[in-house]
Amino acid sequence: MNHLFLTPAARLQPRWQAAFPQAEVAPRAPEAGLTTPPDIVWMICEGVQQPLTAPLLETVTRLSARSAVVVLANAPQQADALQVLQAGARGYAHALSPVATLQQIATVVTNAGIWVPADLMAQVMGHTWQALNGEEYLRHALLDKLTEREREVALAVVQGASNKQVARTLAITERTVKAHLTSIFHKLEITDRMQLILKLVGRSANLPETLSTTR
Repeated sequence: MNHLFLTPAARLQPRWQAAFPQAEVAPRAPEAGLTTPPDIVWMICEGVQQPLTAPLLETVTRLSARSAVVVLANAPQQADALQVLQAGARGYAHALSPVATLQQIATVVTNAGIWVPADLMAQVMGHTWQALNGEEYLRHALLDKLTEREREVALAVVQGASNKQVARTLAITERTVKAHLTSIFHKLEITDRMQLILKLVGRSANLPETLSTTR
């Protein structure tokens, strides 16, 4: 797998190099398309205040046509994550993510998935549910396969509640929420939260199969 890191410093941080020993680095995106595009382009946002610019988002869009693009930010922001995903990026994470996390991100995005920070997961889910008019198209028959508590967890999750929020609302632990989600996924024959939304609204929309890896 080929990796290209785009960073103004034009040098790899030790953790990036440890994660991908054969990675290449450049100070900016190539103006012309690469003959052999990398599997993943890692774009580094080094600013703290309003790090995203129109040219950067345009670059994300251009590069994402041929490679999976992951944006790494020194100061990750939820609003920035949504912008880069809308521009075509497959992932958004902290620039100081551990080696194991970087490698996991690479696995997810090269398998048609999208990686987002765990604290952004619920927000993305809520927006997706609204965009698909989930309340209107909800397939109630599928909920009959679940226990009453599993139905409560499933509906809360697809509407944008985090595991912590679900646990607080239902007066259970986060571990119990995760256990319910595992059971829900098994009963509905799915593997993640995004598939849960699509299953419940009866859609096979052109959305990524995997959204992060956190239940």
